[in-house]
Amino acid sequence: MKKQWWHDKIAYQIYPKSFYDTNGDGIGDIKGIIKKLPYLQKLGIDILWISPMFRSPMVDNGYDISDYYAIDPMFGTMEDMDQLIVQAKERGISILMDLVVNHCSSEHPWFREAMKDPDGPYGSYFYIKDGKNGKAPTNWRSYFGGSVWEKVPGYDNKFYLHSFAKEQPDLNWENKEVREKIYEMICWWMEKGLGGFRIDAIMNIKKDLTWSDLPADGPDGLADVYKVTGKVTGIGDFLMEMKHRCFDPYDGLAIGEAMFVKEDILKNFIGDDGYFSTIFAFEPCHAYRKGKNYKEYLWPQPFDDWRKETFHNQKLIESTGFEANIIENHDQPRGASLFIPEEDYGFYSVSALAMIMICQRGLPFLYQGQEIGMSNRKWKLDEFNDLETLNQYEIAVKSGISEENALSIVGHHSRDNARTPMQWSHEMNAGFSDGTPWMPVNENYRTVNVEDEEKEYGSILNFYRRLIAFRKSEEYREVLTYGKFHPIYETQDHIFAYERTNEKKRLALICNFSCQPSEVELKENYENVVFVNYEQTTMQGKKLILKPYEAVVLEESL
Repeated sequence: MKKQWWHDKIAYQIYPKSFYDTNGDGIGDIKGIIKKLPYLQKLGIDILWISPMFRSPMVDNGYDISDYYAIDPMFGTMEDMDQLIVQAKERGISILMDLVVNHCSSEHPWFREAMKDPDGPYGSYFYIKDGKNGKAPTNWRSYFGGSVWEKVPGYDNKFYLHSFAKEQPDLNWENKEVREKIYEMICWWMEKGLGGFRIDAIMNIKKDLTWSDLPADGPDGLADVYKVTGKVTGIGDFLMEMKHRCFDPYDGLAIGEAMFVKEDILKNFIGDDGYFSTIFAFEPCHAYRKGKNYKEYLWPQPFDDWRKETFHNQKLIESTGFEANIIENHDQPRGASLFIPEEDYGFYSVSALAMIMICQRGLPFLYQGQEIGMSNRKWKLDEFNDLETLNQYEIAVKSGISEENALSIVGHHSRDNARTPMQWSHEMNAGFSDGTPWMPVNENYRTVNVEDEEKEYGSILNFYRRLIAFRKSEEYREVLTYGKFHPIYETQDHIFAYERTNEKKRLALICNFSCQPSEVELKENYENVVFVNYEQTTMQGKKLILKPYEAVVLEESL
């Protein structure tokens, strides 16, 4: 495997709307990110992934882009963006933007022209099909519920395809002119000095051009569109073309939101000559997803499933490439709430979770607020902003679940949990804004915030700083970046443990991820404690006595 500039880095995702507001309008902005660059540098961040800031009507919180060459005014100006790139680079931080090219906004000029004349040149920029006697061309269900087809205004039997909301029409990647426009745009941004892109929903760009119905999987007579995406072959041609045209010339970091990648073709995606630099490791943090609806998801994350998926995933990629490891992001609930029972939430459980993730093989991605232990909030129905959450609430109620229980279900799983404002202080609005925040602040900001945690050596924030410094240290950087991954104690109840080894070092991370004490028998010559989340570790001969949520990294004595 070729060594790449980003392999030994630490990445951080910013949801700009909720990060830091400098002008009092209740919405985070680019100047807010610039102001917090010293904070991110001190944390040990090398790469910033920023969720969409392109011009957008914000139907799906920026994942519906109306102008790829413009910054949405709510975030600032292009001059602000240029400054962010420059000032971040001065601090050794590379900027990744969030790119959505499976679809655009229904307000994009291309789509507006297509709706004026669906048979004209811009009509071919999208998937516009004749229906079946005025009904949709296929029975595919969108990710947000309902048909993927919407009637073209003014036409009784013409429909356009949208895998997500109807305001997000899918771009026709089969049209070479469309691909050229996309590549031209990506290169324009790379020329500005970006480190690369995270590419959203990229596995959806290749369609089933037979336009065949699927067996219905719900009472609505529809079938989830991802089932079509997962069956389609030929996407590699598009992805390799994009890689060669847009990323190779700039040594750019390309991270694909690639789900449902089959094991036998994984190397095509993240190998030395893969389509992407890396893809996100979703499987471990999605172990709670049983069924297709929130009401069928488990809560909290089942430990055994999480451990099994992590071990499987880590071994799978070891000889293939690097994945991007996450606990949480903008599309799922807070990791502290998902992985840890509410009654166990606290320093030791949150720090244990951090160690398990940071010491794995791969590129660690933190999500804003993860480093201070931000958690889910308690919701009222009218407070939700997320389309998916509201849809899932309706699904739960229609299935016979009470409104109270439905609210509890969606409150656990809603993406809005990750989108509450960053908690900077215990002052009004968590120090996020002098105005009224666009989304409610989590009520726990008075005890969970950056300002107070900065002052406390034993805080989650300062623990993350020490943990990141440990991973990047001269002594352990190489083994924690490139070392082999080997699961240990795989069947011991609530013990999450693995080895990281190379020719020079042998480390073992052992964590008791439970509220009860536990013991493990050390099988190797592990004697040196090199990192731990408690003040001290207890060893009796070859027996390691673990306190609740104790996590320790041991080094073999050579």
